[in-house]
Amino acid sequence: MSEHPARKKIRNPYTSLDGYNCFGCSPNNMFGLQLQFYEEADFVKADWVPNPNFAGYKNILHGGIQATLLDEIASWAVQVKLRTAGVTANIDLRYRKPVYVDKGPVLLKAYIEKVNKRIAFVKTQLMNREGEVCCEGTVKYFIFPEEVAREKLYYPEFGKFFKE
Repeated sequence: MSEHPARKKIRNPYTSLDGYNCFGCSPNNMFGLQLQFYEEADFVKADWVPNPNFAGYKNILHGGIQATLLDEIASWAVQVKLRTAGVTANIDLRYRKPVYVDKGPVLLKAYIEKVNKRIAFVKTQLMNREGEVCCEGTVKYFIFPEEVAREKLYYPEFGKFFKE
């Protein structure tokens, strides 16, 4: 039996696109974050190990990288939970505790709090290995109708997020 039976791995269907090199989620961007995601109930989550190259102050994960991590997981929550794509309209974060780059993996979590017309409000958290919330906030995401997301943002068929 699986260690996490409620976890459902999310595939990255963009890897087959010519020129795809997303800083947040491309597995082939050697300078990027290389995030991989899974779905668990209402959440999209990712486990990620901080790299010392992403430090700001000595041994502390740069705040801009923390914002990028939460922006990226919000995007994937929109794609998987709302079955469309869009662009970030606003990020409002609270940095609560330092994230140390030498203390092992962190957990990223996102869920759709509400949708108001074409704005999705995505609640996000970055938690350390001890389960403490280090950074949290809301990412407002401007969402496109699915057909526009397909045309402008290469949004794939939804099933490609889960098919092997």
